[in-house]
Amino acid sequence: MTNEHHEDDVTTTIPGAVITVSDRCSRGDAEDRSGPLAVTELEKFSVEVDRVVVVPDDVELIRAALQEAIDAGSRVIVTTGGTGITPRDVTPEASEPFISLPLDGLAQQVRLAGLAATPLATLSRGLIGATARGEGATLIVNAPGSPGGVKDTIGVVGPLVGHILGQLAGRAHEKAANEEAGAGGAGAKEVGTD
Repeated sequence: MTNEHHEDDVTTTIPGAVITVSDRCSRGDAEDRSGPLAVTELEKFSVEVDRVVVVPDDVELIRAALQEAIDAGSRVIVTTGGTGITPRDVTPEASEPFISLPLDGLAQQVRLAGLAATPLATLSRGLIGATARGEGATLIVNAPGSPGGVKDTIGVVGPLVGHILGQLAGRAHEKAANEEAGAGGAGAKEVGTD
């Protein structure tokens, strides 16, 4: 038996950020319920968030908050709010320039999860994607502003965070496939990284 240490064998925390996008919360007219909930939900998946940043529904201010989180080393950024169709819902437009690798299937899965509670989930335009491929990539997730929307979003994305970041860094599928097999995914096997 050797004392070899493999990075994937140790549970580590992933640095994250939560940005609440809301005119009313930023003015103090409403309590931010979705941002703190996102922090709690992300903790279940080893994503550590120090604080929630609250910004109004403004493209430039949202972009500045995203850039600040990326510059601070956040590997996962969840925005809450601003994903609908009103004139002030601009979170997807603010996020889009940062996303070089869209994960449209995940965004669609989030909308499908929300459909169980409300048909309004189909109106969410939230984006999910990575800033790049490589070790330093950041996953950006636009969640709706409702607590239910936040739970649905993180419920879909959260279990995949470690695998997504590993794949972006170029690590093989082996660990995720083995975990899936152990969780009842009969027949899971290692697949190539091509």
